Amino acid sequence: MIKKSIQDNILNSVAKHIAFAVNSEGKNECGFAGQICKYWPELADIGEHEIGTVLSKTVGNRTFHALVCHSLDDGWGENQDEIIKECFDKIPASGEEIATIAIGTGFVGKYSGADFGQIICGMQDSYQSIDLYSSYSLDIINNMYTEAKNKKQKVKEKSIILDLNNSGMI
Repeated sequence: MIKKSIQDNILNSVAKHIAFAVNSEGKNECGFAGQICKYWPELADIGEHEIGTVLSKTVGNRTFHALVCHSLDDGWGENQDEIIKECFDKIPASGEEIATIAIGTGFVGKYSGADFGQIICGMQDSYQSIDLYSSYSLDIINNMYTEAKNKKQKVKEKSIILDLNNSGMI
Protein backbone atom coordinates (compact mmCIF):
# COMPACT_ATOMS: atom_id res chain seq x y z
CA MET A 1 0.00 0.00 0.00
CA ILE A 2 1.20 3.47 -0.79
CA LYS A 3 1.81 5.14 2.58
CA LYS A 4 3.35 8.42 1.42
CA SER A 5 3.72 10.51 -1.70
CA ILE A 6 7.00 12.41 -1.66
CA GLN A 7 8.04 15.17 -4.05
CA ASP A 8 11.81 14.74 -4.08
CA ASN A 9 14.53 12.85 -5.89
CA ILE A 10 14.17 9.19 -4.92
CA LEU A 11 17.95 8.85 -4.75
CA ASN A 12 17.83 11.28 -1.79
CA SER A 13 15.57 8.82 0.03
CA VAL A 14 16.69 7.22 3.28
CA ALA A 15 14.74 4.07 2.34
CA LYS A 16 16.84 0.92 2.27
CA HIS A 17 14.81 -0.46 -0.66
CA ILE A 18 14.25 1.19 -4.03
CA ALA A 19 12.00 -0.52 -6.59
CA PHE A 20 11.64 0.34 -10.27
CA ALA A 21 10.48 -1.17 -13.55
CA VAL A 22 12.65 -2.98 -16.06
CA ASN A 23 11.80 -4.82 -19.25
CA SER A 24 11.78 -8.57 -19.87
CA GLU A 25 14.36 -8.28 -22.66
CA GLY A 26 16.95 -7.04 -20.15
CA LYS A 27 17.88 -3.87 -22.05
CA ASN A 28 17.73 -1.22 -19.34
CA GLU A 29 20.07 1.60 -20.28
CA CYS A 30 17.24 4.18 -20.56
CA GLY A 31 14.89 5.89 -18.15
CA PHE A 32 15.15 5.48 -14.39
CA ALA A 33 16.65 2.00 -14.77
CA GLY A 34 19.42 3.63 -16.81
CA GLN A 35 20.17 5.94 -13.88
CA ILE A 36 20.47 2.93 -11.58
CA CYS A 37 23.08 1.42 -13.92
CA LYS A 38 25.74 3.66 -12.33
CA TYR A 39 25.19 1.65 -9.10
CA TRP A 40 24.37 -1.66 -10.84
CA PRO A 41 26.26 -1.64 -14.19
CA GLU A 42 25.22 -5.14 -15.31
CA LEU A 43 21.56 -4.02 -15.20
CA ALA A 44 22.05 -2.24 -18.54
CA ASP A 45 22.17 -5.60 -20.35
CA ILE A 46 21.12 -8.12 -17.72
CA GLY A 47 19.54 -10.61 -20.11
CA GLU A 48 16.01 -11.88 -20.56
CA HIS A 49 13.75 -12.58 -17.58
CA GLU A 50 10.11 -13.56 -17.20
CA ILE A 51 7.48 -10.94 -16.42
CA GLY A 52 6.91 -10.98 -12.65
CA THR A 53 10.57 -11.59 -11.78
CA VAL A 54 12.26 -9.36 -9.21
CA LEU A 55 16.03 -8.86 -9.50
CA SER A 56 17.81 -7.36 -6.50
CA LYS A 57 21.24 -5.97 -5.78
CA THR A 58 22.53 -4.45 -2.57
CA VAL A 59 24.93 -1.53 -2.94
CA GLY A 60 26.16 -0.18 0.37
CA ASN A 61 23.18 0.08 2.72
CA ARG A 62 20.57 0.19 -0.06
CA THR A 63 18.99 -2.61 -2.08
CA PHE A 64 17.76 -1.92 -5.59
CA HIS A 65 14.86 -4.08 -6.81
CA ALA A 66 14.30 -4.30 -10.57
CA LEU A 67 10.70 -5.32 -11.25
CA VAL A 68 10.38 -7.12 -14.58
CA CYS A 69 6.92 -5.89 -15.47
CA HIS A 70 6.81 -5.08 -19.17
CA SER A 71 8.23 -6.02 -22.55
CA LEU A 72 9.83 -3.74 -25.09
CA ASP A 73 8.29 -5.91 -27.81
CA ASP A 74 4.86 -6.69 -26.35
CA GLY A 75 4.25 -3.70 -24.06
CA TRP A 76 2.66 -3.82 -20.61
CA GLY A 77 -0.24 -6.21 -21.19
CA GLU A 78 -3.72 -6.28 -19.74
CA ASN A 79 -3.06 -7.11 -16.08
CA GLN A 80 -0.54 -4.47 -15.12
CA ASP A 81 -2.04 -4.14 -11.65
CA GLU A 82 -1.60 -7.85 -10.92
CA ILE A 83 1.99 -7.90 -12.20
CA ILE A 84 2.98 -4.82 -10.19
CA LYS A 85 1.39 -6.26 -7.04
CA GLU A 86 3.09 -9.61 -7.60
CA CYS A 87 6.47 -7.94 -8.03
CA PHE A 88 6.16 -5.68 -4.99
CA ASP A 89 4.94 -8.58 -2.85
CA LYS A 90 8.08 -10.58 -3.79
CA ILE A 91 10.48 -7.92 -2.46
CA PRO A 92 12.09 -9.20 0.75
CA ALA A 93 11.75 -5.91 2.64
CA SER A 94 10.85 -7.43 6.06
CA GLY A 95 8.33 -4.66 6.74
CA GLU A 96 10.70 -1.83 5.82
CA GLU A 97 9.47 0.90 3.50
CA ILE A 98 10.07 0.53 -0.21
CA ALA A 99 10.67 3.70 -2.20
CA THR A 100 9.53 3.76 -5.81
CA ILE A 101 8.93 6.21 -8.62
CA ALA A 102 5.77 6.82 -10.67
CA ILE A 103 6.36 3.66 -12.72
CA GLY A 104 5.13 3.87 -16.30
CA THR A 105 4.92 7.67 -16.53
CA GLY A 106 8.21 8.21 -18.33
CA PHE A 107 8.84 8.07 -22.07
CA VAL A 108 9.41 4.30 -22.28
CA GLY A 109 6.36 3.57 -20.11
CA LYS A 110 4.04 5.81 -22.08
CA TYR A 111 5.42 4.57 -25.40
CA SER A 112 4.94 0.92 -24.44
CA GLY A 113 1.38 1.26 -23.11
CA ALA A 114 1.74 1.62 -19.35
CA ASP A 115 -1.52 2.41 -17.54
CA PHE A 116 -0.53 4.40 -14.46
CA GLY A 117 -3.98 3.87 -12.94
CA GLN A 118 -3.49 0.10 -13.05
CA ILE A 119 0.07 0.45 -11.75
CA ILE A 120 -1.24 2.48 -8.81
CA CYS A 121 -3.76 -0.30 -8.13
CA GLY A 122 -0.97 -2.86 -7.98
CA MET A 123 0.99 -0.72 -5.55
CA GLN A 124 -2.07 0.01 -3.39
CA ASP A 125 -3.09 -3.67 -3.31
CA SER A 126 0.40 -4.83 -2.31
CA TYR A 127 0.96 -5.72 1.33
CA GLN A 128 4.26 -3.79 1.27
CA SER A 129 4.67 -0.29 2.71
CA ILE A 130 5.44 1.92 -0.30
CA ASP A 131 6.70 5.50 -0.51
CA LEU A 132 5.88 6.91 -3.95
CA TYR A 133 8.28 9.55 -5.22
CA SER A 134 6.18 11.58 -7.65
CA SER A 135 4.43 14.88 -8.17
CA TYR A 136 1.05 13.32 -7.29
CA SER A 137 -0.48 13.96 -3.87
CA LEU A 138 -1.82 11.05 -1.83
CA ASP A 139 -5.38 12.33 -2.45
CA ILE A 140 -4.82 12.20 -6.21
CA ILE A 141 -3.28 8.72 -5.89
CA ASN A 142 -6.32 7.51 -3.94
CA ASN A 143 -8.68 9.01 -6.55
CA MET A 144 -6.72 7.34 -9.36
CA TYR A 145 -6.94 4.04 -7.50
CA THR A 146 -10.71 4.27 -7.09
CA GLU A 147 -11.20 5.33 -10.71
CA ALA A 148 -9.01 2.51 -12.06
CA LYS A 149 -10.73 -0.11 -9.87
CA ASN A 150 -14.17 1.08 -11.04
CA LYS A 151 -13.05 1.03 -14.68
CA LYS A 152 -11.67 -2.51 -14.36
CA GLN A 153 -14.89 -3.68 -12.68
CA LYS A 154 -16.99 -2.24 -15.51
CA VAL A 155 -14.80 -3.98 -18.10
CA LYS A 156 -15.15 -7.24 -16.17
CA GLU A 157 -18.95 -6.87 -16.01
CA LYS A 158 -19.12 -6.16 -19.77
CA SER A 159 -17.00 -9.22 -20.45
CA ILE A 160 -19.32 -11.44 -18.38
CA ILE A 161 -22.37 -10.10 -20.22
CA LEU A 162 -20.69 -10.70 -23.60
CA ASP A 163 -19.73 -14.23 -22.56
CA LEU A 164 -23.30 -14.96 -21.44
CA ASN A 165 -24.67 -13.44 -24.64
CA ASN A 166 -22.29 -15.43 -26.83
CA SER A 167 -23.18 -18.63 -24.98
CA GLY A 168 -26.87 -18.03 -25.68
CA MET A 169 -27.74 -17.73 -22.00
CA ILE A 170 -29.19 -14.21 -22.44
